[in-house]
Amino acid sequence: MTNLNSWQKHFSSRIIIIIALGGLLLGGCVTSRKTTYLQEYDDSEYSTEYVPPEDYLIQHNDNIYMNVATPDPRLSAMFNAMGEGGNTGFDAATAQIYSYPVEIDGTVDLPYIGSLYVMGLTIMEAKKLIEAALSDYVNDATVTVKLVNNTVTVLGEVVAPGVFPIYKERLNIYQALALAGDLDVFGDRFEVSVIRKSLEGSVVTTFDITDKNIIDTEFYYIQPNDVVYVKPMRGKFFAIETFPWALVLTGITTAILLDSYLRE
Repeated sequence: MTNLNSWQKHFSSRIIIIIALGGLLLGGCVTSRKTTYLQEYDDSEYSTEYVPPEDYLIQHNDNIYMNVATPDPRLSAMFNAMGEGGNTGFDAATAQIYSYPVEIDGTVDLPYIGSLYVMGLTIMEAKKLIEAALSDYVNDATVTVKLVNNTVTVLGEVVAPGVFPIYKERLNIYQALALAGDLDVFGDRFEVSVIRKSLEGSVVTTFDITDKNIIDTEFYYIQPNDVVYVKPMRGKFFAIETFPWALVLTGITTAILLDSYLRE
């Protein structure tokens, strides 16, 4: 009877050790459900009604690049910060140097045109406003207006976090994440946050990029100066790549002590 009780205690202790180590290892498992995009959920929290993307509204501290083209190069040079060359050799760095800042009061000061209030306007609305102001000087001018500080910042559990320029008119959340090399295996795809600056202040929205229905939401498309943050999965702490071996050894030692205690 004594031997039977001893065997039972020994068997129980082994089960405890197996369960403890198994739970530790399973905590780091990443299933395909956690990493697959555009899944269809019957209980999706997002509406299937399409919400068209909003146009970006100019804000203070933005920088606007303007180029005026006319049949007379000398006349064009009057309005262009880059002179007669216009947009020759145009790139992001050059545009930053020769752009016009939107002041805290929402105005931008343009050569010969003077101060125009552009805060809260779309780029297209600002273009029309500048063209109207130019009509006092020239009737056949072609105006190009661009937002210079057009970037997206991607942080957190991605392969290559950083600040990336946006060259497309519409960049969606998946394309933005692709710029950063996609999420790493332990990025939490169920909780991706977008921090967006607005005229009323910053807005933070967190959503599930594994859900196919997000393609119809207002945050599917990235806006200039958005910040995308990917939080780590809870199981990352137990990932094989960064496995806490000291913790495992401590657990094993504790299990051995428990085993010795149960054998007594």
